[in-house]
Amino acid sequence: MKITTIGRKCTIRDSFKDHAERKLSKIDRFFGDSAEAKITATVEKTCQIVEITVINNGMVFRTQEQAENMNDALDLCVDSLIRQIRKNKTRIEKKIRDVSFDDFIDDTTVEEDEFNLVRTKTVDLRPESVEEAILKMNLVGHKFYMFLNADNGKVCVVYVRNNGGYGLIEPDID
Repeated sequence: MKITTIGRKCTIRDSFKDHAERKLSKIDRFFGDSAEAKITATVEKTCQIVEITVINNGMVFRTQEQAENMNDALDLCVDSLIRQIRKNKTRIEKKIRDVSFDDFIDDTTVEEDEFNLVRTKTVDLRPESVEEAILKMNLVGHKFYMFLNADNGKVCVVYVRNNGGYGLIEPDID
């Protein structure tokens, strides 16, 4: 697994990189050498935040945790990634190479064969600005809002970020 470590508002120490490599070796067994992991560590006034994104064969696993210590946040992230793998065990087995998941996952894992889709909505897409979309999202009280971006003509999504502020998702069409 190729691991990239980035520090925001801090310099990453070699001891953290070594700790990250040891912790990600647990997950490396699931994906092999073709996977890429990006670790982003951020230092804030009251806490330290670690975000891990693992990309393998088109599947993306992402988790973000915060703690007083960067190593503790990293440990929480790795545990969260393992939970994601457990939760989606059967779907993941189809996408990534055959690995004996039983070595890593106990029998208490709940397997889901299907997603339980309970509602389908249709959306009337009209060209609007990002600011208008955020306003409409806030008015309906949702965490996200899909719209047709008047600036570029793409179908986009605005959303509320966990740490405050808003995000914009735009499709990358080649």
